[in-house]
Amino acid sequence: MIIAADSQALRDRLNALRVDNATVGFVPTMGNLHAGHLSLIEQARSVADVVVVSIFVNPMQFAAHEDLDTYPRTLEADLSALREVKADLVFTPSTSDIYPHGSENETTIHVPILGEALCGKERPGHFDGVCTVVYKLFQLVKPDVAIFGEKDLQQLLIIKKMTRDLALPIDIQSGATRRAADGLALSSRNQYLTPDQRAIAPLLWQTLQHCADRLTKTPADEVALMLATARNKIAQAGFSLDYLELRSLATLTTVSDTSVDCALFVAARLGHTRLIDNIQICAR
Repeated sequence: MIIAADSQALRDRLNALRVDNATVGFVPTMGNLHAGHLSLIEQARSVADVVVVSIFVNPMQFAAHEDLDTYPRTLEADLSALREVKADLVFTPSTSDIYPHGSENETTIHVPILGEALCGKERPGHFDGVCTVVYKLFQLVKPDVAIFGEKDLQQLLIIKKMTRDLALPIDIQSGATRRAADGLALSSRNQYLTPDQRAIAPLLWQTLQHCADRLTKTPADEVALMLATARNKIAQAGFSLDYLELRSLATLTTVSDTSVDCALFVAARLGHTRLIDNIQICAR
C-alpha cells in the first residue's frame, strides 16, 4: 500500500499505477475508519483496478461551533485497516495542501435546492464545504468510480447532482449503510455517546422502520399526524430533534405519500452528539 502525503506525491504515484488503462476507484473519508468505510473500499475494489482512499478532516464543512478540533483522528489505526482491505493508495494531505490560501478564501461550490434542505438548513454552508473538497479531490485523483455511503443520503444525492451538473466523467456509486447489531448506523461520532445515550440511540432506526412500514398503510392525509407522533416519541426518549421528514429523492421537497420515490430522513442530538439516518421508500 502506497501512502501519498501531498498532492504531488499523489500525482506521481497515480501515474505509476495507471497502466494498461487501469480504472481507478475512489473513496473519500475523514478517517477514524469503521466497518462502514471499509465496506465502501471493498466495493471499490470490486469495480475498479486501483483503489484510492483519502483521509482528510475537511475544515470547510465544519461551523465554528462544531467539532473540528475534537473530531477523532486515528491515522495509524486507519492505515492498518486499509492494509487489511488492500487499498492501493492512501492520500493523507495537510490542510495547507488542499487549501493553500486558507479554506475561508477558497472558491466554493454550492448545489442549490438539494443543498439547502434538511442538514443544509440546520448546518448552513456545510454542503458547500463538502462539495468543494470533493470536487478538489476528484480533480486530484481523477477517478473513474467514486463510492459514497447511503447513511448520509442527502450528501450522496448532492454529490451525484454536482457531478452531473459539472459534467464530471465519474460514476458515483452508493454503498449500503452498515449497522450495529441493534440497528444503529455506524458513524465515527457514535464514540461520543455515553453508555446511557448509546442504549437510546437505536430508537432512531426503529422509528424509521416503524414509520416506513406504516406509510404503506396510512392515507396521505394522515401522514403528517403519524410523523408528528413519531417526532414526539423521539423527543420523549431524550433526543433533541432537528428533523424527521418524508422527502422526495429527486428534489428533497416534502411529500405526503409514497407516490414518488422518497425517503424518511432524521437528524437528532443526544447530548452533544448529532446522529443522522434515513430509510428509502420506493414509489407505490
